[in-house]
This record gives sequence, C-alpha cells and structure tokens, in this order.
Amino acid sequence: MSRQKFSLVTDVPLILWLTFVWGALWQDFGAGTLIFGLVIAFVVVNFFYLPPVGLSGRFNILAFLSFSAGFLVDLVTASVEVFWLAVTRGPALRNAVVAVRLRSHSDLIVTATGHATSLIPGSLVVEVDRATSTLYLHCLNVSTEEDAEAMRATVRKSEAAFIRIMGTKEELAELRAEGSVS
Repeated sequence: MSRQKFSLVTDVPLILWLTFVWGALWQDFGAGTLIFGLVIAFVVVNFFYLPPVGLSGRFNILAFLSFSAGFLVDLVTASVEVFWLAVTRGPALRNAVVAVRLRSHSDLIVTATGHATSLIPGSLVVEVDRATSTLYLHCLNVSTEEDAEAMRATVRKSEAAFIRIMGTKEELAELRAEGSVS
C-alpha cells in the first residue's frame, strides 16, 4: 500500500504528538531526547502505514462534561463494589466473558468505548472484533444472562455517550431513532 504525500494538516500534529509521547516515556523533555523522538516520529509516520482515523468534525462539550461526571461516579462506585466483592466473596466470585456488539463502526468510538469500559474496575476488554465492532469483555460477578445483559447495556450506554460527544451526524440520528438521545 503506497503512502500519500506528506500532509501538514495530518502529519505534523501526529509527529508532534509522537514526539511528546517519546519524551513522556523517557520522562525526559531535554533537547536531545526530543530531537531523537522527532526523528523516530518522522520515520514512523513516513515509513509505516498508519490507518487514518476518521473524525466526525464535531465535539459536544456539554455531552463530554456529562459523560465525565458520570464516568467518575461509575469509577468510584465500581471500585467500592469490587473491593466489597473481594472481601466478602473472594475466590468464589463467578466471572464471564461477555460479547457486546456496538452500534458504531468508527475506530475512534470503538476504541474510546473499550478504554472507558476497561478503566472501570470489574471489566476488561480482552478482544475487539473490528469487522463487527464487537467488544469481548471479562467481567466480574456475572453469573446469569441478566447480569450479562446489564453489562451490555452499560457498555452501550458509554458508546451512546461517545456518539453524543463526537459521533457523526448519522450515528447521532440513529441514536435519536432508537430513543437513546434526549
């Protein structure tokens, strides 16, 4: 697959971001480290194929703030629940791998949903089927089909939030049609 011509709009921000990540990984933002990081970033961007990330061109700050507040509440609640389950049930706890088919086929939304889900204690993405936009999650305290459905609903709620934040107009229209958007 041939690489398109160097683009200031897409390649420069990516090179700068990769240079920043290089400095952060080394925990050194000195001139030598950053120059070497810049060279490595340039080589990566120009000699390795990186699939483009499609952006919708929209970002809803109110939806982001709402999601962030809910995410923090979920994070604290799940942390307490996992602690309580570890103390009271220990090794007797039942776990399951749950498949969640997402609405969106956007790599960005699938990735954001997967990361947000994995950051909440008690669930971890173990596989992503990109072709079908399906996340496979290892979940704590799932022993019935109702528990699995509750986990699917939680993940799809997060996905809906990301669609409201940065999804395409078409994805937003689909959410409205199914009644997931107010």
